[in-house]
Amino acid sequence: MASTSKALLFVTVAVAALLGTAHGASYTVGAPAGSWDLRTNYANWASSINFRAGDQLVFKYTSGAHDVLEVSKADYDSCSGSSPLATFQTGDDTVSLPAGGVTRYFICGVPGHCAAGMKLAVKVEAAASTSPNTGAPSPMPVAKAPRAAGPSAAIPPSSTSGASAGSVGSLAGLAFAALVAGLAFY
Repeated sequence: MASTSKALLFVTVAVAALLGTAHGASYTVGAPAGSWDLRTNYANWASSINFRAGDQLVFKYTSGAHDVLEVSKADYDSCSGSSPLATFQTGDDTVSLPAGGVTRYFICGVPGHCAAGMKLAVKVEAAASTSPNTGAPSPMPVAKAPRAAGPSAAIPPSSTSGASAGSVGSLAGLAFAALVAGLAFY
C-alpha cells in the first residue's frame, strides 16, 4: 500500500511538473523601451524573438488613443482595419499564440497609425518539447543611443519583456518533481 501511494505521488508530481513546462513566454510588445505606440519599430522588435506556440503577446497602450486589430495578411499589407479577425481595446490586451507554423498580423485601427508603423507581424514556430523558449531575448539589454522619433528607431527587448516567470516556475517545478521522486524511491 505504501509503495502504491509513493508511486501515485510520484506520477502526480511528475505530470504537474511536465504540464508546468508547457507554459510559453509572455512578451510585452515593444518593451523594454517602447510599447504599442507610434515610436517603436515592430519589425526590428519581433525579428529578435523566436515566438513559439504557447507564447503570449501583451499589448500595453492608452485605451482610446490606440487599439489592436488582428487582421489578414492582405489587410496588414494595406493597413485596412475594415474586417478584423479580432479587436482589442482595453489597453492591456493579452493575445495567446496557440498554434505554430503560422504568421499572425496586428495593426492599430486608429486612422493613420498603421501607415505610420503601428503594425506587427509575428511568425509563430512550433512549440519546443519541454524546454523553455531559448529564443527569448538576452538577459543583458544592449545600450543604444537615444531613440529618434519615428518608427525607424529600434531597441531590442530585454529579459523584462521576455520569458515570463512561468518558465522559471516550470523549471522549479521540474526540480521539485525530481526531488520528490528521489525521496519516494529512497
